[in-house]
Amino acid sequence: MKNKASLLGNKQKFLILGCGFSGSFFAKTIRNFGCTALTSSRSEKKDPNSFVFNSENNMVPNEKIFDGVTHILSCIPPDKTGYDPVLKTLQNKLKSLSLEWIGYLSTTGVYGNTEGDWVSEIDQPNPSQKRSQHRLNCEKQWIESGLPVQIFRLPGIYGPGRSTFEAIRNQKIRIITKKDQVFSRIHVADITHAIIYILQNKDCLKFHQIINIADDEPCSQLEVIQYCYDLLNLKMPEPILFENAKKELSPIAQSFWMENRRVSNKLLCEKLGYKLTYKSYKVGLKNCFLNS
Repeated sequence: MKNKASLLGNKQKFLILGCGFSGSFFAKTIRNFGCTALTSSRSEKKDPNSFVFNSENNMVPNEKIFDGVTHILSCIPPDKTGYDPVLKTLQNKLKSLSLEWIGYLSTTGVYGNTEGDWVSEIDQPNPSQKRSQHRLNCEKQWIESGLPVQIFRLPGIYGPGRSTFEAIRNQKIRIITKKDQVFSRIHVADITHAIIYILQNKDCLKFHQIINIADDEPCSQLEVIQYCYDLLNLKMPEPILFENAKKELSPIAQSFWMENRRVSNKLLCEKLGYKLTYKSYKVGLKNCFLNS
């Protein structure tokens, strides 16, 4: 990752809305560049860098929070009606600010099921799951808002403290196999590093409103689980066929298996020149293993 400190530093103030796994990692990293990063929470916290934003309870940030804001990263999912909570409550406020950039974290679920074929940003979204339809609605709302937004479509996110290792150790692992089924994934660090790379180089890169962030190697879930068991020096139990396991899975877990696609990162890595830190699940999971 190029370190163009002149483009990111103490003049930039970020608001991270929806500070979960990805948002927290981004906030921590961007502060290392000298930026101010304030993170939203649904309730009061003692953290001086935290502020309350809860659209369901009409709890909006204090006016002072927005002073000097230059960048916003929204990680907040759609509400139950498919509307974006940030735009629903803060759109007019955001339009009144002198924002340089807004990032919105979406999902590659908007592409729908492609029977294992590759998808890229030029492919027409075709979401089959309700939650992905809602995400696509939110993408459209952001684009139509006229705000300086860039949308990042993400597959399965993992990283230290949130990976297959935790499921194995907590004995909550389901070892399921389904013929020809593949998934794409991305290490949480590469989400942050890719976004920072784009911000650092925005003056010399062609602007793309929608960008996939995924690693180089889509593969079966079984390969990932087997690799984790190998690193733990444990014997993996026999996998169960999806058809036999299906009846015991929740509707959301079942829907996870109903879509099959490979997500292309060629725009990000070939056209825009970002170099992945964790190109494959093996490199990424080794990082999780060493930091768990």
